[in-house]
Order: sequence, then structure tokens, then C-alpha cells
Amino acid sequence: MPLTKKERALRKIASEVRRCKKCPLYKERTNAVPGEGPANARMFFVGEAPGKAEDEKGKPFVGSAGKILDEALEKAGLQRSKVFITSILRCRPPNNRNPKAGEMSACWPHLERYVDTISPRVLVALGRYGFKGLTGKTARIGEMRNKKLEYKGIPIVATYHPAAVLYNRKLIKKIVYDFRKARRLSEQSA
Repeated sequence: MPLTKKERALRKIASEVRRCKKCPLYKERTNAVPGEGPANARMFFVGEAPGKAEDEKGKPFVGSAGKILDEALEKAGLQRSKVFITSILRCRPPNNRNPKAGEMSACWPHLERYVDTISPRVLVALGRYGFKGLTGKTARIGEMRNKKLEYKGIPIVATYHPAAVLYNRKLIKKIVYDFRKARRLSEQSA
């Protein structure tokens, strides 16, 4: 079956991500980590940056935070194969440090093209850097979770990063709640 125009566009972005040298992070990566998911995804998840497992495999959310993401998706009645998942950065920062402004700026065009290509019905900002990347604002996720937010007219649901559950298991309930809210928003827009 031939690829759709959107599928071809996503493959092109992924190819560009794998060759990207717009910031110094490319020098130490094993693999760049393009976004992953269907071209017709209604829901679009944005995390912080690849970790060690993601850098090794070249896929988003495949390490310990990925296991929690998968758990939360399942509890919210979502299938990972039907959502698009990416991060603000496509390369792992050294020692998993926080993304720097210049790195986020270098990666921004890829993220913007992913969103424009997919045209999701809802964006889910995973953690403060996912939130900052989509809104340009620095804020505590606990304060942003129930705010009405959007990017280019697309609703944004802000929630905790799945990795936060590694330190506070109780947050999984809040993430699942937020994922269910995002799912409802994606269905309302149908």
C-alpha cells in the first residue's frame, strides 16, 4: 500500500532528525530519537528528552519512564499505537540534565513540523519541559494541569512527566486522569 502524503512527510522529518547537527548534542548521541506514531493520530504527546534507553534504541519512551507511560495509557483506555509520541529534544542531554534553551530552539522546527503535519486534536505536555516547549512558559505542572491552554488552536493538556512517578507513585492517578481528559477532548473534536 502506498504511503499517504502525511506518512511521507513524517518519514522525511524522521530522516532529518537522524542527520541533525543543529546543536552540540549530536556529538555524543548513539541515535537521534524521532517522533513515533500514526500520521492520523488524534493525540500528540510531548516529553522532555531521550534518556539512555531511548538513545540506545532510537525510539521515544522505551525506558523506565516509557513503561510508566504505557501503564498510564492503558489505564486511560488508550493504545500507544494510536497516539504520536515525541519530545522537546531528539538527542539525549549528557547525564540526563535538563534541556538548554539553545537545544530546545534547535529542535523546535522538527516539533512544529510534526504538529503541523499530524494536526492532532489534542496535545499532551508531559512535564515542565514538554509544557515549556509547547507554550514557551515556565510553570509548575501542578498549577497548569487544569488550565485552558492551546497551541495554534489545538488544546493542550498539561500533566506530570511519567518519570515523576518513579519518585512519587501516587502521581500515576493524576497522569491517568489527565490522559482521560485528553482522550475526551480528542473525541469531542471529532
